[in-house]
Amino acid sequence: MSLSLDAAGDFARVLTESLPYIQRFTGKTIVIKFGGNAMTDPQLHESFARDVVLMKLVGMNPIIVHGGGPQIGKLLERLEIQSEFVGGMRVTDESTMDVVEMVLGASVNKEIVDSIHRNGGRAVGLTGKDGKLLTARKLRGGFGPQNDIDIGQVGEVAHVDTDVLDMLSHSDYIPVIAPVAGGADGQTYNINADLVAGKVAEVLKAEKLMLLTNVAGLLDTEGHTLTGLSTEQVDELINKGVIRGGMLPKIQCALEAVKEGVTSAHIIDGRVPHAALLEIFSDAGIGTLITNSSLSNNS
Repeated sequence: MSLSLDAAGDFARVLTESLPYIQRFTGKTIVIKFGGNAMTDPQLHESFARDVVLMKLVGMNPIIVHGGGPQIGKLLERLEIQSEFVGGMRVTDESTMDVVEMVLGASVNKEIVDSIHRNGGRAVGLTGKDGKLLTARKLRGGFGPQNDIDIGQVGEVAHVDTDVLDMLSHSDYIPVIAPVAGGADGQTYNINADLVAGKVAEVLKAEKLMLLTNVAGLLDTEGHTLTGLSTEQVDELINKGVIRGGMLPKIQCALEAVKEGVTSAHIIDGRVPHAALLEIFSDAGIGTLITNSSLSNNS
């Protein structure tokens, strides 16, 4: 069955309008934090896989860093291991860390790799331990009301070794990274996936850092999505208390990445099918854009 003239025209328009973006971003590194509804909804999961396969096929270098909090919680519950959160962080003792490493490094990571393969791409699953990609250190600072609670094997990124990523990104493979890494002290650490994505983007001087979340982006007091923000504007919003709560860590991660050399950072709604492609291939975008200069459209 052939396309109607209207449908054919729309199809051709979409293809031609995408050409400038393909030309602009060919050869560029796009680091994407994959999590939230996009990870747990099967249809969104598949649409995300198709997105990154298409990015790779048109010459971009997508790198995926994934979370897995809900999946970790479910397995801990099945194993009757009590889980506690302090300041939004999961207290991670040795038995909990075993579960975290198993879920993130095995089941969740391989699910993402498999979905990319189903959609015609080639992916390699990694943890921060592979090739010493990431070196961790224990997350600094106290937690709890008195700042005296030790949350265990929760870490931050101390170092990123790009050798493995350079090798994979400049081949046909898409790296898929689980945010688990070893420390110089011999311990294994669970690291927030946003932080890992941000640090990887910084070290690689990525073109874009994309953080998929379960909201439409950074919202103003009237519920409108704020975008085209400079780093100075974001600093001002933080100081005024406009950015707070669960969005604050994501914004701070994106802000630091841009200040350290990433061209742009995006907080996008992972509940929207093909969210990553819509953000890359349209001027309007679908989330919050942060750059080193105030922009009115996608960069």
